[in-house]
Amino acid sequence: MSAARYDFASDNTAPATPEAIEALVAHNTGYASGYGTDAVTARAGDLVRELLDADAEVRFVASGTAANAISLAALCRPFEAVIAHEHAHVCTDETGAPGFFGQGLGLTRLPGASGKIDGAALAEALAAPDVSYRQPAAALSLTNATEYGTVYSAGQLGALTAPAKARGYGVHLDGARLANAAAAGFDLKAIKTLGVDILVVGGTKAGMPPTEAVVIFDRALARRFDARLKQAGQLPSKGRFYAAPFIGMLQDGALLRHAAHANAMARRLADQTPFAVRHPVEANGVFVEMDEPTLKRLHASGWFAYRFLDGSVRFMCSWATTPEAVDGVCESLRSIR
Repeated sequence: MSAARYDFASDNTAPATPEAIEALVAHNTGYASGYGTDAVTARAGDLVRELLDADAEVRFVASGTAANAISLAALCRPFEAVIAHEHAHVCTDETGAPGFFGQGLGLTRLPGASGKIDGAALAEALAAPDVSYRQPAAALSLTNATEYGTVYSAGQLGALTAPAKARGYGVHLDGARLANAAAAGFDLKAIKTLGVDILVVGGTKAGMPPTEAVVIFDRALARRFDARLKQAGQLPSKGRFYAAPFIGMLQDGALLRHAAHANAMARRLADQTPFAVRHPVEANGVFVEMDEPTLKRLHASGWFAYRFLDGSVRFMCSWATTPEAVDGVCESLRSIR
């Protein structure tokens, strides 16, 4: 059996980009104040605001799970719930973290094709009466790009956020792959118009060392947010090292440039694979129909890929994916067909 290659297992398996590492090294000099009060963190925050063309508070934390869970905890009380797609990361991959950080907040799971919440299902959930034996919804969580690599347009997001905001609900946007959505045409500057209260801008999957930006559009939620982060173990003393990679990735457009490359590699893979593609390829993920014996043959050939929530097999491309790697895995796919 060949040594396993994890090129397409996840965009988390890729190394950090040169721009992110160079920024870390560049800002590893001298002394700086702690806990996010330093000039490096301030500069990174300015660049995030510039990216979004928005006046917002920005904080940097170590993981997307922490960023999502803490954000949802800020939007809900313990006896309330968050509406999300049934396959959203907050529902399937965070080990109950939203409920943990939210002291019991619940998750209301909705269906929808290719990771996008179905509008009719959302309308039904929003119309559900408040009753004492069920956690009433207080927030809506959306993901762009979705877990299935599809991309909401600003209009599609607005069609979901508007009825939620009309009821006074908070809105959270999980942007673990927001750069890939932007590279696919999503307008980042539209987010501030959609009623989003808290946004997570993904760093790790975009090619940075572990770091995510929490963007707080509703400044009322920023009150004591640092205390919330500290209690959660997400207010690092050397905060500049969480912020610096964002400087490297944002100051000359590397974030979107690398995301566009990852998206292009996904399209290259989708064009070559002999297996049926289950979801539209709009960002950096390709999901194919593959039975279990065939997946085992793929693993035996040296390439690792995960079976995903809907039963398809997922191939994720990253900033570091090469055309040669795409062609190589596709050659293996043809050989095991």
